Amino acid sequence: MIKRTSQDIRRLNRFEVLRRVYAGPGAMSRQDIAAATGLSFATVANLTSELLEAGVLVEAGHEDSSGGRPRARLAVNAERGALIGVDIAETSVHAELFDLALEVRHSVERPLPPGDVRPSDVVDVLAGCVEELLSGSGVPRERVLGVGVSVPGMVEREGGVSSFSPYWSWHEVPLRALLDERLGLPLWLDNPLRASTVAELWFGAGREVDDLVVLTLRAGVGAGIAIDGQLYRGFTNSAGEWGHTCIALDGRLCTCGNRGCVEAYVSTRGIARTWRELAPDDERATGAGPGTGAGTGTEPGPGQDDAATVAALARAAAEQDPIAIAVIDRTGRYLGAAVANLVNLFNPRVLVLGNQVVDLLGERLLTATYEAVTRHALPLPHRAATLRRSAVPHNAVTRGAATFALEGFLNDREVFGPVSRMRQPRERREGRESRDTRRAGSADAEG
Repeated sequence: MIKRTSQDIRRLNRFEVLRRVYAGPGAMSRQDIAAATGLSFATVANLTSELLEAGVLVEAGHEDSSGGRPRARLAVNAERGALIGVDIAETSVHAELFDLALEVRHSVERPLPPGDVRPSDVVDVLAGCVEELLSGSGVPRERVLGVGVSVPGMVEREGGVSSFSPYWSWHEVPLRALLDERLGLPLWLDNPLRASTVAELWFGAGREVDDLVVLTLRAGVGAGIAIDGQLYRGFTNSAGEWGHTCIALDGRLCTCGNRGCVEAYVSTRGIARTWRELAPDDERATGAGPGTGAGTGTEPGPGQDDAATVAALARAAAEQDPIAIAVIDRTGRYLGAAVANLVNLFNPRVLVLGNQVVDLLGERLLTATYEAVTRHALPLPHRAATLRRSAVPHNAVTRGAATFALEGFLNDREVFGPVSRMRQPRERREGRESRDTRRAGSADAEG
């Protein structure tokens, strides 16, 4: 069992106070924050004073109180600094620069080279994205409080190591060290599952419930898990690899090397393959066209973009193409059976479906998925669970990655340690100073 120190508790309370300020409809009084967090007014007053002194919060007017002085209203100080969130995907790097209110100020996306991408390729592209963000936004480098980077696959968070990537021939790559040489900025690394979940905790469904599962559905597939309002990482930071659980014995070959994984059926690659299986002669499914070449059977054409194929599938379904509709329905059945496993295992209040697949296939996929969840989940946890689309604005992965950087900044002892010490009660400081004086006097006497 992990024992939390007083510093751990203070850090988590600091996060919770700021989360509630972000979630509020506008500036909030300390009384509002205490009511929203369940923390005592004294604790909230102490923590907000820290955040004010660190420049994270500012006073934004006052409101009348029922007797006594007007209450100060507090808001996030958007100008305190900038945060950068980076989403390294299979074929591109997407990066966004945010102010401290987590509003997007500038975005950039650059492609990765085709084929087996090397770590140096990613470092070069990512560093170029950061430079373009800074020049395009006019934000000086010294104003950047941190950079959060989402890396596909398994990430050893503390050391900043990309332990395994399902897309490239990567094993134990010290990515943070490589990036640090180029960027010279505070860096936090994790993967898209946890980035999306952190974004939901701060800016989405996690504002309303404490127990939720966030599904990432794109080239990679996985589940981020939050229990009691906290991200669950597992012993080796590899919890949530739901995409590599089996739903079909001896089924399709997955990028991880196993067969029958969830990802092999509900990722962009898996959905494109289902379309090719059902319509092997359809050029939209096989990737035939100018500059692509034709696929054969269930194999994609050279250079085929699976996301583009799924987008074409969505357009075909909108035109009432019966095979396209059948592909989405079949994908919903696969997805619903796999989601039912999560419902039965974790008993969440909310399951959030997000990212590329849901954005492209929308309500038709969600309807088919929910029907399959209803068939496969146990009645009691099924009745308690709500299935919904992500409402996090823009790219949830880049926003979550930027939130990693925000959490790192809020945990910076060089910023908040001195503030905390300065705000100790006067009696405690004076008492300690008095004891120190007595000790010094005693030492002089003994000398």
